Amino acid sequence: MWTLGSFLIGLAAVLHSTPAAASGVGAVSEPGEGNPGLIRILQEHEEPLAVQLHRRYICGEETKPFGQMTSAEVIRILMSHPEWTAMLSQDGQTVLLEEKIEDFSQSCKGNVYIGLDKQGYLSLFEGAPKKEKVVKTFFQLDVRYMESSLPQDKVDRLSEGIKISDMDEYNSVLSTYSDFAMPANQKVMKPTY
Repeated sequence: MWTLGSFLIGLAAVLHSTPAAASGVGAVSEPGEGNPGLIRILQEHEEPLAVQLHRRYICGEETKPFGQMTSAEVIRILMSHPEWTAMLSQDGQTVLLEEKIEDFSQSCKGNVYIGLDKQGYLSLFEGAPKKEKVVKTFFQLDVRYMESSLPQDKVDRLSEGIKISDMDEYNSVLSTYSDFAMPANQKVMKPTY
């Protein structure tokens, strides 16, 4: 698969000098914005393309097919969403769009926990931490310092896993326990539960 990162540097100047860019189709206002490498390729592509949007959440993923689209339609989508990444499939027939969303997917909502993994890292779990389905690892905790600083019920709650209902609670829990993050080069004592 082609990734757009390799195109960003060299093709921005080419885009500004192409006839299609001069007519406004696929024009990029500043080098490095949007998806200029793919836009350049699409400007030369005449046949309809299959388009899929892959949404990557903090917890969970979803893929939504957009169906067949002309190159001009795909370019309009890319220009409307410069924060999305995009790539062309190896066979050149499918455009794969990716959107990163700072939220939980519908399939994860109501089943997300923050707790400690076996190595003492603060982690996001899909399901209770006992099932050990780690979705994301944040940082290692100084468990001794945390146990001596927090009330026992807060330490126990983290050991059992704190159920997260929304992004505000997610950010609040991360903020609370970030005070106990270990420096990266220090060893931490494993939690006892």
